[in-house]
Amino acid sequence: MAVDRNDPRPLHQQVAQSLRQQILGHDLPPGAPLPSEAELCATFGVGRSVVRQAVAGLAADGLVIRRQGRPTLVASPAEYRRLVQRATGLSDQFAVAGQELHTVVRTLGPGTPPPRAQAFLHTADALRLERLRLVGGDPLAYVRTWLPAAKVPGLRAADLTDASLHRLLTRNYGLRPVSGRRQVRAVAADDMLAEALRTEPGGPLLMLEGETTDQHGHALEWFTTWHRADRVVFDIDVSETTETVRLSALDAEGTEAPEIGPATGGTGAPAPADLERARELAGELRRLLG
Repeated sequence: MAVDRNDPRPLHQQVAQSLRQQILGHDLPPGAPLPSEAELCATFGVGRSVVRQAVAGLAADGLVIRRQGRPTLVASPAEYRRLVQRATGLSDQFAVAGQELHTVVRTLGPGTPPPRAQAFLHTADALRLERLRLVGGDPLAYVRTWLPAAKVPGLRAADLTDASLHRLLTRNYGLRPVSGRRQVRAVAADDMLAEALRTEPGGPLLMLEGETTDQHGHALEWFTTWHRADRVVFDIDVSETTETVRLSALDAEGTEAPEIGPATGGTGAPAPADLERARELAGELRRLLG
């Protein structure tokens, strides 16, 4: 596990990244003591100053707790939960849970949406809104939203600082988000997302992408939200009579296969075999995301 002297990254970053992976993978579970400085020096083949700098970085990220004269402990990570299948935004879900969500607007201005967003919005005349969402100063999610420019004249970044986009759309424009489709993927953080979310480049993120329509059934927004996988847990409600989650797979070439959902017989009720398969798939998704 010694550091790679040919790696362009500083030694303390290599040590911190290795320990971070052990902590997030629960090889070092919450509450467990971190190996002593002497043990870490021997393990990684580095000096005490490198180890101390690495541990200081982990402490700044909230992954370990340092105590004077006592062993450094792995911290119990705070987890924040959201319901994937609700049309309500992150602000409203956190407000219901009694948690205060802060919003920093990174950019708001004209832009050309990607092809899928254009197809859904039926226009290339759009606004690109990028926001960072935080709880207690800890970044949880980075959101990129595309809005039809004609529907939100006069929209200002100042209106969205520490505010809910969905509530603003309802209050100021009479556009109430009511429905849409969502997809969840596991992705790696690029440099921009890693900097914004205070995680490592290439680290795991949970990406929620989707579209939202208003109360008239018209396209309202296309969004992509990247969540820190070590801070956010997706909750999914499943029942025998209501289809709340659709699962789709990628084939060997990365193309999305037909959606998997409860099949119905002539009565409209799920067939027993398909219902059992749906339960298995939903359980597997909960395991992967939670």
